[in-house]
Amino acid sequence: MPDRPEVTAVEIARLAGVGRAAVSNWRRRHPDFPRPVGGTDSSPAFALAEVEAWLRSQGKIAELPLLERVWRLVETLRDPAGHPAGPLVQAGTVLLLHHRAPEQWAALAEQPDTRLATALPRALADTARTALGPDGADGPDSPDGAGGVHRSGLLGSTELDLARLLARLAADTGPADAFEQLLTRYAEANTRQLTPTPPEAADLLAAVAGDAATVLDPATGLGALLLALPSTTDRHGQDTDPVTLALARLRLALRAPATDPAPLPIDLRPGDALRADAHPGRSFDAVLCQPPYNERDWGHDELQFDRRWPGGLVPPRGESELAWVLHCLAHTRPGGLAALLLPPTVAARRAGRRVRAELLRSGALRAVVALPAGAAPPYGVPLHLWVLRAPRPGDDFRQVLMLDAASTSPGSAEVAEGGRDKVRWPELHRTVLDAWRAFDLAAREGLPLPADRPGRHRTVAAIDLLDDETDLSPARHVPPAAPLGGAAGLSHLGGRLTELLAGLADPATLLPGPTGGAAPEAGAGAGSGPGSVVTLGELVRSGLLEVHSSGAGAPTRPAGADPTGIPVLTDHDLVTGSAPGAVLDRAAAAEGTPLTRSGDVLVPALGGGVARVVGPAGPPVGAALGRQLHLLRPDPAALDPDFLAGHLRSTAAARRAASHASTTTRLDIRRVELPRLPIAEQRRLGAAFARLAAFDATLQQAAALGRTLTQAVTDALAAGTAEPPSAP
Repeated sequence: MPDRPEVTAVEIARLAGVGRAAVSNWRRRHPDFPRPVGGTDSSPAFALAEVEAWLRSQGKIAELPLLERVWRLVETLRDPAGHPAGPLVQAGTVLLLHHRAPEQWAALAEQPDTRLATALPRALADTARTALGPDGADGPDSPDGAGGVHRSGLLGSTELDLARLLARLAADTGPADAFEQLLTRYAEANTRQLTPTPPEAADLLAAVAGDAATVLDPATGLGALLLALPSTTDRHGQDTDPVTLALARLRLALRAPATDPAPLPIDLRPGDALRADAHPGRSFDAVLCQPPYNERDWGHDELQFDRRWPGGLVPPRGESELAWVLHCLAHTRPGGLAALLLPPTVAARRAGRRVRAELLRSGALRAVVALPAGAAPPYGVPLHLWVLRAPRPGDDFRQVLMLDAASTSPGSAEVAEGGRDKVRWPELHRTVLDAWRAFDLAAREGLPLPADRPGRHRTVAAIDLLDDETDLSPARHVPPAAPLGGAAGLSHLGGRLTELLAGLADPATLLPGPTGGAAPEAGAGAGSGPGSVVTLGELVRSGLLEVHSSGAGAPTRPAGADPTGIPVLTDHDLVTGSAPGAVLDRAAAAEGTPLTRSGDVLVPALGGGVARVVGPAGPPVGAALGRQLHLLRPDPAALDPDFLAGHLRSTAAARRAASHASTTTRLDIRRVELPRLPIAEQRRLGAAFARLAAFDATLQQAAALGRTLTQAVTDALAAGTAEPPSAP
């Protein structure tokens, strides 16, 4: 374990908001670049303090962000032979002290290091024991046991430094948000081991469960599903990884109000829920779960005679998800609810037909909801939400709600675009909850079932689903909707397309006139005469231009998840001209985070001939930078924004300022060259560039609307709801 924070070339690139190739160039071109202090020849490691000092001296960063400092210390404390999340448990316990007993930390912080090193571990242990109870604080999956927070009773200098930086981070963002930021970094670095359920998906499952007093999540992970419940709910869980379970326990404790009576109602136990059920014979008001998918070794052979299988019907070896469904149902009290996020293949695989049929015959399965791709990991797959109610004696209800929430709206020709930041969560929540609650109320109270809604949902009798396939995919059972408003809707689309095409400028007005002389030679001298050029790097050094690079960008949430959040523009938004699809929590925004102003110019880090001026006809004012973007802020008295954006869109700029990594081409923004021109001439050229940009944007809108109209007419003709036009 290194005695000081170290960073790799990839991490240096992230700090500076550049590509890895740029770091390699710095090492070759600058003899004063820090020397490696560890790692390997192919992946050297550098001392963070030396790298930070060098980046500041070169003007590439102002100061290392506080979160980055904390994360580097967490990485430094990681034991290569231990669990990678061990130091995170330690950090979470320190933040729990700030959350539950801030006055105690204030008193400890005044102590000299020698006394703090022995007093802090005792304070951490007492806080964990008070908040979580003796089982939660002292068990094998506890912060003490898993993270090594205070096993020795003495903290080292690095751990004390971490505690002080955590105090600053907690003061800036709050202890809970500070821990969330660290968990996000950890999950990003361990994507193969962790696939956390997004908070929006967890909120949906919690809302489906309703006012359950006791809830179980048998595949807890980082506790996202339990976190979506009120802190007063009696929450239970199980997970195979005790250290991950410790992180979940801390996460739940940090999100519970500090005034909640302790110990908190949190009972998380280690172990494999299928092979070693930690809650045998217990039932809960609700069971929520996103189980692991596609597991072959889930215990099929040793669980042949398990009592959780109805009528001895053992799930096939390749149907681990159905084993989780039956496990959750076995722990649901009669009349209680189970909700699971499952891959769509579970609804149709032939091997699971008998188990699906048994769920239908018993009346347990109540709803199958198709969600859009991006709702939960794996983000490229449109998952299904299964909702079950444990049968009660005498309950003969045998109907299933089939709900297709994967499309943007019923009857729309627009298909929901996959991707985590593309899910319209507020609309999705309304669609699912309105349909489910109306159906569930009718089922429980014996009321008439809600009317079917073509294109969205349909109630199907269980007996009608029992056939050779027993396919439960909603798309197979929900009738298609009328195409996009019928003839009136199609006419409206056609009229809008006509307006867009009519509004396009005559291309002849965009053609250039004679220049009146020979074109200047590329790369002409840097003087002030005709043909001279200046690089953007020189403009930055002279104070006429500011450049802000986002790198990987800050952690974001989909738009609509936080109405008060700061809109975040991504490189995809910029290229497509779409509105921001994500937001940044205002509390999590670092001090000095640049927000767009009118007249700023935005450019993707990967180039691509795109550059847009912030303003009424371009990207919005007041947005934060998402991943892989450059923000250029010119002095309008010396550099016209439209003139700058026009040159950034030119082929010459992309070719001359390109830098190449192993698989991508990036735009080295500081190497872009501009001709030296008076501001009046810049504005004249800038106006022409702006007209070209408006022409291109209108063309893109017309093309998108044309595709929508074409698909809508195709669907109408195929459905027989429209007649083909008369032949000309």
